[in-house]
Amino acid sequence: MSAATINPHEAAHFGALAADWWDPHGSSAMLHRLNPVRLAYIRQQIDAHWQVDARARHALAGRSAIDVGCGAGLLAEPLARMGAKVTGVDAAPENIAAARDHAAGQGLAISYFAGEVAALAPATFDLVTSMEVVEHVADPAAFIGDLAARLAPGGLMILSTPNRTMLSKLLLVEGAERVGAVPRGTHDWDQFLKPEELAKLIEGAGLEVVDRTGLSPSAAKGFKLGGSEALNYLVTARWPA
Repeated sequence: MSAATINPHEAAHFGALAADWWDPHGSSAMLHRLNPVRLAYIRQQIDAHWQVDARARHALAGRSAIDVGCGAGLLAEPLARMGAKVTGVDAAPENIAAARDHAAGQGLAISYFAGEVAALAPATFDLVTSMEVVEHVADPAAFIGDLAARLAPGGLMILSTPNRTMLSKLLLVEGAERVGAVPRGTHDWDQFLKPEELAKLIEGAGLEVVDRTGLSPSAAKGFKLGGSEALNYLVTARWPA
């Protein structure tokens, strides 16, 4: 994230959670439940875009990926296991330290950096991901521009974020934080973006939105793809053909 987009308060909040980021029952438990669903969507988009066999284990072999706002590596590690050369960037140094330790324990070679994505050496990536991050930055337009600048020609950018609806305010902010499912202070509902608002930012960065789907609660699985976008949604973008 560029200097214009990092919110120090947000970085400190998430950095304080670094120690138990990988605990599926800890403060990041909600992310652990979301992650398989987000991964399923990312895999669908990879397979469709690059015409990869859905049964292929290493769908990203020979490709590069960057996860911006990577936390302690919940998404970066699966991308590495798919065969990608992965870079992870996060505003909180504590998260990057936890990510490096965990990746080393898993035998995964992931390049992690703390700070601003704009401060990285010039490079573009086949896959750019940023999950539940844009609602935490100081300047969403500049942030989306930073992500677009890292997207290689022919690549994919995939984002997820909460929607700004009364339902998300009730369940994600007032409900989840009150009962402790999400740490207090995690969400600022006023910073949530509606799908059309995020699409406008993406298009303003020169990309085109090619897919969008809801990420909604499921009684059987916790979360599922498709259905209502009222709580959360995922977006895929690319450079215009």
